[in-house]
Amino acid sequence: DDGIAWGALYWQYLEQLDKITYASTPLSLDKKLFVEKNSDSGPVLLPLKDASGIKQGDKVTVRIVLKVDRDMEYVHMKDARASGFEPLNVLSQYKWQGGLGYYESTHDASTDFFFSYLQPGTYVFEYPVRVVHEGDFSNGVTTIQCMYAPEFTSHSEGVRIVVE
Repeated sequence: DDGIAWGALYWQYLEQLDKITYASTPLSLDKKLFVEKNSDSGPVLLPLKDASGIKQGDKVTVRIVLKVDRDMEYVHMKDARASGFEPLNVLSQYKWQGGLGYYESTHDASTDFFFSYLQPGTYVFEYPVRVVHEGDFSNGVTTIQCMYAPEFTSHSEGVRIVVE
């Protein structure tokens, strides 16, 4: 008949994780890795690219910066990590930080964040991991998607990790 019809088209393909480039929508993600080193004034965080290399046993801090330009409900953020990393906070729990309540859930290959409501603004999430294996690893990407409006999705860039 001559009625209105609705539809959608989604394109999905496979690519090596370290070759994925940054993409954003009203949600924007930036993922950085920092190596914790001891200094005379206490522990300092060095960006992974500026560190002289990471070694087995080093403590690495994952920092994710999320920017949101509008109100959103029911949002899921998944941070994939390298297989050579082991998370230090393994207990899943509800957290409150800077006026934002969210549930953080740690899994074998990722850490998931669940938000029931996001206001416009910039949010920073950090969690520590320990380097447990030597080798050449793909650190994976961080993805975020609004569960009721899947067109609002974004991901960070892929990073290659070499552990000496």
